[in-house]
Amino acid sequence: MAEISVERLKTHVYKLAGEIGQRNIFHPQALDAAAHYITEEWHKQGYEVRPHVYKDRGGERANLEITCEGKNRNREYILVGAHYDSVIGSPGANDNGSGIAALLELSRLFSGLKPNVSLRFVAFVNEEPPFFYSDEMGSMIYAKAAKQRREPIRFMMALETIACYRNDPGSQAYPPMLKYFYPDTGNFIAFVSNLRSRGVMLESARAFSASTDFPLETIAAPDIVPGVSWSDHSSFWRYGYKAFMVTDTALYRYPYYHAPEDTPDQLDYEPFARMTQGLFLMLASLTG
Repeated sequence: MAEISVERLKTHVYKLAGEIGQRNIFHPQALDAAAHYITEEWHKQGYEVRPHVYKDRGGERANLEITCEGKNRNREYILVGAHYDSVIGSPGANDNGSGIAALLELSRLFSGLKPNVSLRFVAFVNEEPPFFYSDEMGSMIYAKAAKQRREPIRFMMALETIACYRNDPGSQAYPPMLKYFYPDTGNFIAFVSNLRSRGVMLESARAFSASTDFPLETIAAPDIVPGVSWSDHSSFWRYGYKAFMVTDTALYRYPYYHAPEDTPDQLDYEPFARMTQGLFLMLASLTG
């Protein structure tokens, strides 16, 4: 069975957050270097990379897309995405070098498969401020264009800050009131959706839990709950698509969220790899 590699995940994170470092509109050469790295990795995996170029306030930027073609090409496909920029002032190891590392490893494992349902993998630019929630956010540009093309996206899954795991009681915090319904130990991955996307999120959660014993928590809630809409999945909600986020809960667990200390050595690679293996098996089941 194909397996997610701890060393490969480390290599991707150290390249993005260690060697390249802070990558955003104020560090455009680093942002371009990250895009180049992702493109080259996908070329090595045998994919054709399709850049979706648009102009932001600093120049031209690109969302990067590949497709693992399914046997049923004319039907709905599943989109898996992660953003490759980092917030101002942070090298972005967990946010979101971890998401890109998982994206690259998931695509690598699927490169040798022929699923029934097509999978599309997208690396989004410009998720962080000053673009967050704006029309210039990379995933917003992408989702709008997909809607205009009437793309049959079954659902979108955003990989967002996914490599911090703690076994200590009290290591997990929450928005107000949620602490009464969820564990206080931060050793789980969370699937987070809005109410409209609850069905596909729970279907995915069942497939995940059937494939791995990695701890999982789920929530479907209005986007007014702090954190529920804080990634690229919310762009797809705006344009009528179903979407959910996969996350370690970011600032509710990770002490270096959006900080200069969000460096590659802070991540927990063994559970990160086990969780990503669960995502691979989940997607393999859903695309069967």
